[in-house]
Amino acid sequence: MENEIQESGTPEIPPADPAIPDVTDPTTRAPRRRGRTTLLIAAALVLGALAGTVTGYAVQYQRPPTALPPLAQQKLDAPKALAPNDATTAKSINANRWHKTDGDLTELLIEAPAGAKVEASGYDTLDSFATTFEKPDFALRGDVKDGFRRLATRVWTQGDVLVEVRLVQYRDFAGANEYQKSQASYMPGKGSAGNDGVAVPGVPAELGHVWIDSEAHSEPGYMPVRQGRAIVRRGDIVLDIFYFDKRGGAISEGDVLDLAKRQLERL
Repeated sequence: MENEIQESGTPEIPPADPAIPDVTDPTTRAPRRRGRTTLLIAAALVLGALAGTVTGYAVQYQRPPTALPPLAQQKLDAPKALAPNDATTAKSINANRWHKTDGDLTELLIEAPAGAKVEASGYDTLDSFATTFEKPDFALRGDVKDGFRRLATRVWTQGDVLVEVRLVQYRDFAGANEYQKSQASYMPGKGSAGNDGVAVPGVPAELGHVWIDSEAHSEPGYMPVRQGRAIVRRGDIVLDIFYFDKRGGAISEGDVLDLAKRQLERL
């Protein structure tokens, strides 16, 4: 009987084939696919947001425009349009876009004080400007690279004092910034002023400074010389003032600051 039961009963389960994965083992299950329900919900959210945006625009479109507040100055001053003639220039055509520093730069130089003798006044060339530096070839290449545009200068003497005012203009802010930063960087050194100087009132310290030499500079065969210097950048122009006492006497910091402030007002 036992044999019959064994023969007619549930057959024996054959051993598992290692080539067929066991679906009851969670480590062998395939990644779960995203169902259609998830996709439908995402599509509904997108359509809902789009419908809300369209409705908002429709509501705004139906509303009357909100009036702007009146201008503080109802009538703005502007040059009247004139027909061109023989006197028409690029400056007159672009009057509203013309900055005064685009005109004759020498007209913006401060005047020499009463009783002073003007030694030179006008434009200076780039190569002549470069010769005023210790390394003219290096200065020349640097100014060409930085976009040197022009230089207006005025020099006068009054007693033992010699003053040179330079307006160094570049083609953009970056060139002027490079000149101002490079010149100001060595002024506190012992071979120059030998101190940190003072800021120009009304100008950020990083854009304008005045230095007075701590000691007079002397060379064999020459009288001692003491120097004051102001370096201030405004836009694409650097104001560079040299104030020399040819006998090495004391220089008033206030005198140099006054020159710098007056020149800034002209700009």
